[in-house]
Amino acid sequence: MSALPVPRIDSVRLHTIRRGSEILRAESQAIEALSQSLDESFATAVEVLRSCRGSVVVSGIGKAGLVGQKIAASFSSLGTSSHFMHPAEAVHGDLGKIRCDDVVLLLSYSGETDEVTRLLPSLRELASYTIAITAKSTSTLARNVDLTLTLGTLTEACPLGLAPSSTTTAMLALGDALALVTSELQGFTRDNFAKFHPAGALGRSLTRVEQIMRPLAECRVAHESHDLRAVLVELSRPGRRTGAIMLHGDDGKLTGVFTDSDLAKILERADENLLDEPISRSMTKHFQVVRQGEPLPIALSILADRKISELPVVDDQQRPLGMIDVTDVMSFMKSFWPNAQAAEAVGNSNPETLPEPHILPLRRPKNI
Repeated sequence: MSALPVPRIDSVRLHTIRRGSEILRAESQAIEALSQSLDESFATAVEVLRSCRGSVVVSGIGKAGLVGQKIAASFSSLGTSSHFMHPAEAVHGDLGKIRCDDVVLLLSYSGETDEVTRLLPSLRELASYTIAITAKSTSTLARNVDLTLTLGTLTEACPLGLAPSSTTTAMLALGDALALVTSELQGFTRDNFAKFHPAGALGRSLTRVEQIMRPLAECRVAHESHDLRAVLVELSRPGRRTGAIMLHGDDGKLTGVFTDSDLAKILERADENLLDEPISRSMTKHFQVVRQGEPLPIALSILADRKISELPVVDDQQRPLGMIDVTDVMSFMKSFWPNAQAAEAVGNSNPETLPEPHILPLRRPKNI
């Protein structure tokens, strides 16, 4: 069998790919050069940001302003209060955002941007500290702030050498470095991160099982020595049942679970005598659990792989704390669906417009 012909890339496409690679390489080289030039001023900046008692206010205009918005968002998401202040709006009242314990981070590659430099006299009076990210320590901006982080002379990746590209990439990378190192030294954890990112795939991955489990007060729990019939009667509640019954011994540790499937097996075998025996004789002794503090995806994986609809949550001593129920998981996941409104509309549809359900005929089990 002859080999399939390899499609040829025409010269225009080859040039396009080569230019894209060159631009990416130029911007990566700008970051590499910056990483090699960091000095004690970076450490000082992190110390100032870490000890900031107010907010980190970021300001810049044009492309630097867009970079500044992202840097402010990064600080906020990593536990440092931060917001962006547009320099043109600042001189028309937004300087009122500045408090005496705030640190202001000013972005301008040239260091001569009028909208930024004209803020300097006011910031000296209003803020506790000012930091600049700029190209040279001799610029107007650098000479009028408390601390300067210099990017050095960079060549734009733009073919014309005009459009901010390498400079804004380096500026953004340096802002990320400030935010990330500051959060690390503040002891910022995954749990802290989850509090600020409750939505989307990220939120789901950081959600802990105890955040969606049914608490013990809403679960059916019984001692393993109680008769099955008594447990079923005593733990019956109005409304929807709360999942499987969790059974424990004298030490309070989870020893088994009793599910609808276990009850169905008794009825299928016509072994009604077990209804008046200790539930430990009928309970499932080999069961899955998830520990408190585990990420929700761990529980979802167990539910899917084991094809079960309830999953007990236990502490380090194997004592039950609650129950993950698949219906609760679905309700939780619904809030992340992009078409949640459409799903809600389907849920509220007129029953007359929905297809007829397929109902199996009722059959009596054998030997009953």
